[in-house]
This record gives sequence, C-alpha cells and structure tokens, in this order.
Amino acid sequence: MNTIKTTTVGENYNQYVGRKYLIILALAVMTFLMALYAISAGSADIPVTDVMKALLGLGAPKNVLVTVNIRLPRILMAITSGVGLAAAGCVMQSILKNPLASASTLGISQGASFGAAIAIIYFGGGTVMGNNADAVTINNPYVTSICAFIASMFVTFVILGLSKARKASPETMILAGVALSSFFAGGTALLQYFSSDVQMAAIVFWTFGDLGRASISNISIAAVVTLAALIYFMFNRWNYNALECGEHTATGLGVNVSRVRLAGMTIASLSAATIVSFVGIINFIGLIAPHIMRRFVGNDYRFLLPASALMGALLLLVSDTFARLIISPVILPIGAITSFLGAPLFLYLIFKGVGHHAES
Repeated sequence: MNTIKTTTVGENYNQYVGRKYLIILALAVMTFLMALYAISAGSADIPVTDVMKALLGLGAPKNVLVTVNIRLPRILMAITSGVGLAAAGCVMQSILKNPLASASTLGISQGASFGAAIAIIYFGGGTVMGNNADAVTINNPYVTSICAFIASMFVTFVILGLSKARKASPETMILAGVALSSFFAGGTALLQYFSSDVQMAAIVFWTFGDLGRASISNISIAAVVTLAALIYFMFNRWNYNALECGEHTATGLGVNVSRVRLAGMTIASLSAATIVSFVGIINFIGLIAPHIMRRFVGNDYRFLLPASALMGALLLLVSDTFARLIISPVILPIGAITSFLGAPLFLYLIFKGVGHHAES
C-alpha cells in the first residue's frame, strides 16, 4: 500500500515538474519564432526562408546586409535586455518581499540613466552627433556602465536600508523609489539646463530607449553580464524559495539572509545598469514578466526565473516589433511602447491584488 502511495506521489510530482518544463519550452519556441518574424518584418520585408539563408551568409547581398548588419543586432539586444531586466525584477521581488519591485519602479533604472548621461556628456562615454534619435553613440561602454552602476548602487543601498528598517512596508519602498526617481529626474534636468542645445536633445532622445543604437561590443558586454547574473540567480534559486516563507524560516533553513539580499540586489542592479547604459530606460518589463509567469508556473524559482527571463525577452521583442511596424518606416522609442503596454497591466495587478501569489 505504501509503495502504491509513493508511486502515485512520484508520478504526480513528475507531472507537476513536466508541466513547468513544458511551459518554459513553449516560451523558448515562441521567443525564437518571434525573433525570426522580427528579423523578417520591416520597411523591407524579407521572407523567413531568405532570412535563414542570410543568417548563413547566403542569398541576396541586400538581404544579408539588412538581416545581419541592421536587424540581427537589434533583435539580440532585445532578447538580452528582456532577459536581464526580467530576471533582475524577479529576484528583487523575492529578496525585498515586494511584489511591485523592479529596476524601474525602485528608481534603479532612473539612477543608472542619470549616471550614463553624466558619462556621455562629461567623461567621454558617448559621442554627441546631432539632435535626432541616433544622436548618441556609446564609444566607451566601460565608462558609461561604471557611471550607471555607481548611480544605481546609490539607489540600491537606500532601498536595502529601507528594507531593514522596522516599519518599511512594500508601499514605503515603492514610495521611496518614486522619490528617488524624481531626484534623478531633477539631476538629469540640471544636466540638460547646463548643456548645449544639441547635448540636451541627445540626452532626451537617449532616455527614450533605443535598441538599435547598440553595437556588437555593447551586445557582447550586456550578454556576458546578463548570463553571469542569470547563472548566479539560478545557483541561489533555493535561497529565494526559502525567502518566500519569510526571513525567520529562511534563517532557520541556513540561509544568510543579509548576504543573499545584498549580493542579489548588487548583481541585479549591475545587470539592469549595464542594459540601461546601452539602450536607455525600458519600463515595466522587469515588473510585468515575473507576475505573468507566476500565474503559469507558480512561485518556485527553479521554474519562475527561467520562465520570467524568457517572457521578458518575448515581451521586449513584441514591443520592439510593434514600435518598428506601427508607422513604418518611422521607429517609435521602445521605452514609450513598453510604458504604454505595461502601465495598464501594472494597474491591473494593483487592483486585482498583486500580493496574491499564483497557486503552484
């Protein structure tokens, strides 16, 4: 009898795990198909079969040029940025016990953007070439990322300090994020005030968010940082699961809560800061993607982390494709599109009770 019960429990668990992996696999396939469509669609439509040939260096030279040199880097940056922002948001929500936490809602993205703007204008991090959407070219990604990271870490330490305060509720931390966002917005406004007209226009266009400005070196750096962060998060997935049960329970299970929190926020901030320093502010991806996937895979971080990362990539690919096609050949700023798509979902989560977790 006990053998039968054990077998039944084992089969149920295997089915449970199998469903989670099936969802993750489906997301990976959807992301791949969306990437193919995004490469093929545009002002110059290229059939998917020709896209596959062009990726192999075959076919018409024009198709190879458009596919490999123009659209492929944009798609790779969209995938990298979506993965990085969503994974960072997922971890922040766990270690801060705050379902509304993400790089954009806590002011980390705004702080990183302010630091990147300083690097662009004053430390040679970027070249100002005009007053259009391509006005800023990041020619020193290391300086830009360092400045963005320093500014974002200031926000991170403030948030961590609040999270340890006796009366710091999730609402308090979000309000602190709003205050910090306003603080850095004021700093950016001062930079614009003391800049030339061309520099001011460049900063404004830079903060809109643009996946097309990233070079291969930018993509490589962002991909390495994002991959390293994702690997670290996955190694700590059991710690995040323990934190879901509360700090006291996690401590009883042997988790060093302070170290996990500090290291997690530091690495999440580094990932978000690196992405923002290359593409500008992209709102709501880090907030929305984890909550969408909680409804499908639950709160087990073994599955929630990779699922959220893939959903972030998919959402950003869809948003960028929409931005390119809606009034083609004009390309709308990706930051505006994600805000338009994310804000209604954000309000929905608030009114429906974002604190209620999906059933596993």
